[in-house]
Amino acid sequence: MSADVTSLPVEFLFTMKVDTSGFKPIPDGPSGSRLLVTVTGGTVTGPRVSGTVLPGGGDWVTMRPDGTGQLDVRVTIETHDGAVILMCYSGILGPDMVARSAPLFQASHESYRWLNNVQAIGIGHPTRSDVTYDVYAVL
Repeated sequence: MSADVTSLPVEFLFTMKVDTSGFKPIPDGPSGSRLLVTVTGGTVTGPRVSGTVLPGGGDWVTMRPDGTGQLDVRVTIETHDGAVILMCYSGILGPDMVARSAPLFQASHESYRWLNNVQAIGIGHPTRSDVTYDVYAVL
């Protein structure tokens, strides 16, 4: 493996827009302050996966002393053909307000089992009411 790799081969999977109900602060916990962000729905559109984000997921963000946020997210996707996929990811919300994440998937439907073997990366842009991620499979 070359130490001078400057890019990774990826395949675009989908864009995910997650609607949220804002956030609930949990200040001064043993690991730092937390922000609980509740998922209220959303959409997934792409060449490999399309559907909706089901209500009920969330992000349990840990705010670090340097102002960055450590993401801890779980969302459920229902595809256009009725499959249900769990998407979990951790990552960093940087001071530039860009969320960089590493999604993993759990799928049992035969059309989406291939996702179980994918390490994805996501680049997200949050607002107060939603976050939009472009999600790619690392090849």
